[in-house]
Amino acid sequence: MSKLLYFLGLFLFTLPVFSQGLTANDLRCEYRVNPMGVEAASPSLSWKIGASERNVQQSAYHIIVADDATLLTKNIGNIWDSKKVGSGKSLQVSYKGKPLASGKTYYWKVKVWDNKGNASSWTNTAKWQMGLLSVAEWKNASWIAYEKLADSNVTVLPKDNKKDTYFGSNVLPLLRKDFVVKKPIAKASLFISGLGHFDMSLNGKKQGDHFLDAGWVKYDKEALYVTFDVTSDLRKGANTIGVMLGNGFYYVPPVKGRFRKSKPAFGYPKMICRLLLEYKDGTTENIISDKSWKTASGPITFSSIYGGEDYDARLEQQGWDSSSFKDRDWKNVLIVDGPPAIRSQQAEPLKIFENFTAQKITKISAGEWIYDLGQNAAGIISLKVKGNKGDTIRVYPAELLKDGRANQKPTGSPFYFEYVLKGIGEEIWQPRFTYYGFRYLEVRGATPTGNKKENNLPEILELKGLHTRNAAGRVGEFASSNQLFNQTDKLIDWAIKSNMASVFTDCPHREKLGWLEESHLMASSVMYNYDVTTLATKVVNDVITSQLGNGLIPEIAPEYIQFTWGGEMFRDSPEWGSTGIILPWYLYEWYGNTEVMKNAYPTMQRYLAYLQTKAENNILKQGLGDWYDIGPKRPGVSQQTPMGVTGTAIYYYDLCLMQKMATLMGKPTDAAKYAALATAVKQAFNTTFFNKETKQYATGSQTANAMAIYMQLVEPHYKDAVLANLIKDIRDRNNALTAGDIGYRYVLRVLEQENRSDVIFDMNSRSDVPGYGYQLAHGATALTESWAALPEVSNNHFMLGHIMEWFYSGVAGIRQEAGSVAFNHIRIYPEPVGDLTSAKGSYLSPYGLIATDWKKSPNVFELSVVVPANSKATVYLPAKANQLISESGIAVKKDNTVVKLAGFEKDRAIIHIGSGIYKFKVQ
Repeated sequence: MSKLLYFLGLFLFTLPVFSQGLTANDLRCEYRVNPMGVEAASPSLSWKIGASERNVQQSAYHIIVADDATLLTKNIGNIWDSKKVGSGKSLQVSYKGKPLASGKTYYWKVKVWDNKGNASSWTNTAKWQMGLLSVAEWKNASWIAYEKLADSNVTVLPKDNKKDTYFGSNVLPLLRKDFVVKKPIAKASLFISGLGHFDMSLNGKKQGDHFLDAGWVKYDKEALYVTFDVTSDLRKGANTIGVMLGNGFYYVPPVKGRFRKSKPAFGYPKMICRLLLEYKDGTTENIISDKSWKTASGPITFSSIYGGEDYDARLEQQGWDSSSFKDRDWKNVLIVDGPPAIRSQQAEPLKIFENFTAQKITKISAGEWIYDLGQNAAGIISLKVKGNKGDTIRVYPAELLKDGRANQKPTGSPFYFEYVLKGIGEEIWQPRFTYYGFRYLEVRGATPTGNKKENNLPEILELKGLHTRNAAGRVGEFASSNQLFNQTDKLIDWAIKSNMASVFTDCPHREKLGWLEESHLMASSVMYNYDVTTLATKVVNDVITSQLGNGLIPEIAPEYIQFTWGGEMFRDSPEWGSTGIILPWYLYEWYGNTEVMKNAYPTMQRYLAYLQTKAENNILKQGLGDWYDIGPKRPGVSQQTPMGVTGTAIYYYDLCLMQKMATLMGKPTDAAKYAALATAVKQAFNTTFFNKETKQYATGSQTANAMAIYMQLVEPHYKDAVLANLIKDIRDRNNALTAGDIGYRYVLRVLEQENRSDVIFDMNSRSDVPGYGYQLAHGATALTESWAALPEVSNNHFMLGHIMEWFYSGVAGIRQEAGSVAFNHIRIYPEPVGDLTSAKGSYLSPYGLIATDWKKSPNVFELSVVVPANSKATVYLPAKANQLISESGIAVKKDNTVVKLAGFEKDRAIIHIGSGIYKFKVQ
């Protein structure tokens, strides 16, 4: 679906809502729709409001919760009845009923009232299922495995210069359990954790559509489990659970001839599970993982998150996960230890989304072919093939070609998928426990269908690329009259999609690591596009579990490798570690989430205490600085901006945010402490880096001046001069950028907030210098690691995609007013700069759809706006006081009761509106 059609679909979707009176919809528990595995003792409940009138605010709500769905049909809440509560709150309303039981399913609905005296009907029933709230609720289930890694070979945090002391591959096992269902089932729930990853089937049918379950975490601290409703696939009598296990980051096998970026070895694959059977007669039964399970080696002969996956179809055991299978030759499982804690996977799972077929197939030599899929994306392959038993096909994925072949040198080599045929008709296969980033597939040992067969090689009937990513829902769309901007938006979006996994990865191939600076610098760009509430919350938890004893938050979370290059340079950068403070704040600003802030508060305190010990006269000089900025040398460590500028600026920003969060949580003593330290850091920063004569910070780089303005380090009477110097540097370079990974976002933020989006437009409307247009001109289909799309580095990174935030907040004009939380007070401020003649944007906020659509001609500016119920907006129309301003054909005046003209400022008419659909015209 095109972005334009998608936006129109969202826009039109609101129209029936506004014609049906007052409604409540999109019920969510803990930010998800009908979630399973909820572990919060008092889950947060949220909903959106639809209304046919304008200026609608919720005035009251009534929630009922029951443990039997039939009770809700009678409007009986036997678990909680909030009664009518006079409140406008529709986000994160805390459950306050009876204590909730592990594994139990609860049903709820809500009714709302508005400020106009209207009452909604009761909503449709929603539900949530609790997870396992204590160790005892696992009912003595054990971690089970095929084999155990020797303690001497366990490596929790290897260093990058550590040499392997042994080589070999582990068994990728199958595990099975037969059991009998004795009575009619009311409900069956399976709670399962498999390390590193698992695929689980019931009676031969894969459960769920997840990929790489469960999400990767710091395995020496915890594991995640996933909850499945398996009721529909159970039958009375004999049943079988089947589980396949993969390595993931839990174990990276040290096999020669396969790529390994990091070398964690927490243990060999293992699993734990509990199947809860709830019978219709009210009784229950548990099937748990224990010594009665059987195990055998499977057809996956090699699997590595870094090196690829090999599958030998000759080793398949037909029907191994069905009750008719005879497992007398299988061995009993081993009972083994597991991580000290098991938590429910609350983030959205990974799934398979788009698929790509070859746009071009090129022969290299006999039995060797290149498939060009046309799009660089994270994923796996799907192979359909026909051939003889024992025929072997290898597929090498790559982002780029070199001399006509797949070039994996910049992205980790060798990585390949290998399939050995069983020789029975058409065979279909796709890898289960690894993935890579690629556009091209180099096939060795087969011939594409339709070509003359060579040397009796197997025939490839179909070869596709399957894009995998986190299943966070899409919430935003953007389009404009500038095609370069539209292409840039798509470029960045593919990099975001390719790096939304269990964490926000740096790249989908070479490292797949959660480098933390991207999680806060790109947060707004990502949040405009995807509902990443749960994924961002997981990132914060990964920060908490990865924090060192001395308070340091490493640059990677979960931390699976300790890089030694440059000493601590790749472990201790404030610009990276500060995600532990900045991301919880963003979760509050964007979603109204206070729980993450509260949970992370001790981690934040320890990190600031650590930074204080590292600061020399309140200046922090460690780390990478403005990574990958543009300078005279190959990109890497900051070149334009000296060490200390970005680190100290972020340090000051951290302290200011901590003051706000401490105040919000009722900790005035802490707030005062952080405010005092922030004042000292600000003074040191200006003393060290500011030149009063030139009105420049440090070297006068774009990053240095922009961060000083954005973090409010510059004294007010110098701000205009520093801003002028920032713009002058850009203009003097013929509107070229120099800022890197850390600084470029703040360059854009400052220019937008200072009403200089014209400079942003000029910087990013070209393709002749390194930047987005340059990458597109050089054939990139996903955002590259370097501004210059260098072929020797990753060509699928999202760390430089900051302009996407401006597309929404600037061009489309969807922002938050100061003090707004979760977009309850929207700032509509479109930027019709440059040659733009139209733009539209939409964002499905926690309160509902926000949308803008503007068009500009020489004499007329038209703007359509959608504001969701229970929120309000201030519109800043490009207009002068002598121009005629109308809304749906009616002149806008100060005494208008529907839209209120508050006045004019900087050639903008300021208009206050409530919820509804509006159409403004300026002539």
